[in-house]
Amino acid sequence: MISLIKSTFYKEKKTKRELCRFIKHAEKLSIGEECRKFEVNFAKYQGRKYCVFVNSGSSANLALIMALLNMGKLKRGDLVGFSALTWSTNVMPLIQLGLTPVPVDVEVDTLNVSARTLSEVLKKQNIKVLFLTHLLGFCDNLDEIVALCQEHKILLVEDNCESLGTIYKGKRLGNFGLASTFSFYVGHHMSTVEGGAVCTDDGDLETMLQLVRAHGWDRNLTEQKQLTMRVKYKVNSSFYSRYTFYDLGFNLRTTEIQGFLGNVQLGYLDEIVAKREQNFLFLANHLYSRTDLFYPLRYDHLDIVSNFAVPLVCRSERIRDEFVRRCDGIVEIRPIVGGDMTNQPFFHKYVEEGNDLSNSNARLIHDQGLYFGNNPELSKSDLTTLVKIFTS
Repeated sequence: MISLIKSTFYKEKKTKRELCRFIKHAEKLSIGEECRKFEVNFAKYQGRKYCVFVNSGSSANLALIMALLNMGKLKRGDLVGFSALTWSTNVMPLIQLGLTPVPVDVEVDTLNVSARTLSEVLKKQNIKVLFLTHLLGFCDNLDEIVALCQEHKILLVEDNCESLGTIYKGKRLGNFGLASTFSFYVGHHMSTVEGGAVCTDDGDLETMLQLVRAHGWDRNLTEQKQLTMRVKYKVNSSFYSRYTFYDLGFNLRTTEIQGFLGNVQLGYLDEIVAKREQNFLFLANHLYSRTDLFYPLRYDHLDIVSNFAVPLVCRSERIRDEFVRRCDGIVEIRPIVGGDMTNQPFFHKYVEEGNDLSNSNARLIHDQGLYFGNNPELSKSDLTTLVKIFTS
């Protein structure tokens, strides 16, 4: 069986040995220096000033939206555009926190929002924020999307949970907006078992994210930021300062175990990305030429394709169903991420009618698409089997 992933970590045996030694000698396992070290290291890798480490990519999305509300950059009821083809927890925080989600359709040949699909939405609705998902390691004409957001004074934030390492026009995905979210869940580009992060260059946002991550208190801030906060709110007593809650928050904290794993796996990330790209380009060369079976996928505008999983949008549901049958017991396959979010039960329950995308590209991909895993441990035999199944 060719599964989505083959191991919990890259170089799993070595990582587990190192983890055992770390746990044996660690003085504490709750959030601490190892997590802070990872934040510094990951921010450096991504090319951002700040990283806030949280317990999942879904929590990263939630923390970011909560922080924007706390800072007044959003207010309840505001319209927030989101990529219609995405994962549920890209949309759910918008509903949970009282915002109005507005789906933005995607292009079939990139699976992502384009300037064209965004423009169609802007003709009808004035969105305040665009929460843009970079799906499966791809993006569309991102520079034009940025220009549209600037023209319409739209705040751009990025869900980069599936595209860590992809580079578009010399710039890493996740570095085009105010902030970006990442996931380190098992099977993603690098694993801390559970884990996620928000990256930004905005110091005020980083401070608010630290508060949101831990109950709204200031314990994880630097001493200078703590002092500034306590002076502002006239918290003079050290007795109360550790139990003063400055804004709305959650408990999204990580552990030192996750921080340690992040630091170990980060050392392999360049190798992981290179192998994922190599696998993808080999498979794409064989699969996407079969235009009788699949819609072609466009990726030549990317400098590096850090592919998460290999998507196939079939020409018909009949073809898709046949590949599902062929893969049974041989290849683990799934729908393309969460599919069209406007077709999900939770969306119908909580979002007013009028946002249905029944004739959209997102719905076509939902109905006729599938993906199979790409990971750095795929063998030559695995790759040959995948080509045979999907082209014969």
